[in-house]
Amino acid sequence: MSAPATGLARRDPFTLSDELWEDLERHIEVALARARRDGRRTIASVTGPIAAGLDLSAAVLASRAPQDRFFCFEQPDRDGYAVCSLGTAAAIEAHGPGRFADAAAACRTLASRTVTDDAGSDPGRPAGAGPVFTGGFSFAPEGGAAPEWAGFAPAQLALPEVSLARCGDQARMTVSVAVESDDTTDALLARCAGRVAGLRAAALGLVDPDPIARPRVASAAPPSHYEEAVRRAVERIRGGGLDKVVLAREVRVHAGGEIDPAPVLGALRTAFAACYCYCIGGPEGTFIGASPELLVRRDGSRAQTVALAGTTRRSADPSVDAHLGEQLRQSPKDRSEQEIVVRRIERTLDPVSVWVAAAEEPVLVKVQNVQHLATPIRAQLSHSVSAIELAGRLHPTPAVGGEPTAEAMPLIPALEGFDRGWYAGTLGWTDLAGDGELCVALRCGLIRGTTAHLYAGCGIVADSEPAAELAETEVKLAALLPLLA
Repeated sequence: MSAPATGLARRDPFTLSDELWEDLERHIEVALARARRDGRRTIASVTGPIAAGLDLSAAVLASRAPQDRFFCFEQPDRDGYAVCSLGTAAAIEAHGPGRFADAAAACRTLASRTVTDDAGSDPGRPAGAGPVFTGGFSFAPEGGAAPEWAGFAPAQLALPEVSLARCGDQARMTVSVAVESDDTTDALLARCAGRVAGLRAAALGLVDPDPIARPRVASAAPPSHYEEAVRRAVERIRGGGLDKVVLAREVRVHAGGEIDPAPVLGALRTAFAACYCYCIGGPEGTFIGASPELLVRRDGSRAQTVALAGTTRRSADPSVDAHLGEQLRQSPKDRSEQEIVVRRIERTLDPVSVWVAAAEEPVLVKVQNVQHLATPIRAQLSHSVSAIELAGRLHPTPAVGGEPTAEAMPLIPALEGFDRGWYAGTLGWTDLAGDGELCVALRCGLIRGTTAHLYAGCGIVADSEPAAELAETEVKLAALLPLLA
């Protein structure tokens, strides 16, 4: 079969060259032969260059069909870094305490059955180019059982039909298709051509600053409920056996009409360009946010993470802002909270590493409305542990769970009184080699129709004060709340 519709495609920014269509045809034929030989699904894939100036998230959100799953993951200040995807060539779901290991095993199986080009022939590829798995994991092993989290499994990854990756002046598009034994080459090429033809360049648009119907904002539980939860947690910590527990609260925004996630993501990218700005979902709803926290990045035998704990507000006055940061840096309560996270991460990575190195002193990470204490941590891996498996080892860090984990985890839902779902879980991507990058799902909200569920939490230690912790949640909620309300 000749390359589909390439004459028209050349006028579109999302296109494959004739040579790449021919490569895809060859890959499909190899995949078909394998599928017919053993009766199992295979994947055929090809990757080619696109213009780095395209808005990848806007293209995904503008091109999605009602039934599509989609994924946008950006860190704008990092040389325009973005990994985005649309559609599902293959889906992975897992449940329970072993969900990370099960998902990683399923990724390895699909990777072994993927026919694609040699990444080494394209050394300029940005991280995340080529066939990737995109998605996320809930906070708790069986999280997301509440009705609002329908469609978000405890572990949910997709090998997408189209994925887009960019860093600096390099960008790539990957097209993948699931191949069954009874498929034909022409039909599979036509399916890929249809998906590529449906992509369109777009802009994310702007948030309406003055909607006709004013949104209504309400806490899912009274603020006093959160203060009481903090008080009870402090009592438990002072009683011994627990060093720290993270408690969150939920605020709901009821809008006058359907909430469009695209302009919200656009506003987050502008306001929080140093953060992981993400938007992931499907027919049931959209999970969106701007997280300052890397959970893990794996590149071959190198792994990186960050211990992030301790928060204070920002100020428009530079001298006041610097003073607030120095107070945070010198705060015994916040330094103690930070050290708990660092020690846990070091202990967790040590069994699979040649060495683990943490910075001697935390640094200040400043985003638009808050600043945090953060300690970068690096490791040289001694075992072939994938990014997803590393994430399973590290999650939940004491920055979102508690210390010790066994004591903190059952206490969290008992005191909070709601299902966190994917809040404080993790999301990101991993490739066929097991490299990848996942962030902690913070400063986020779940959008379903006309309602947005927003979440924010704080680390509670022995000298935490309920009123101060409640005030800190308000500061963190300010990442999304002004955009929706």
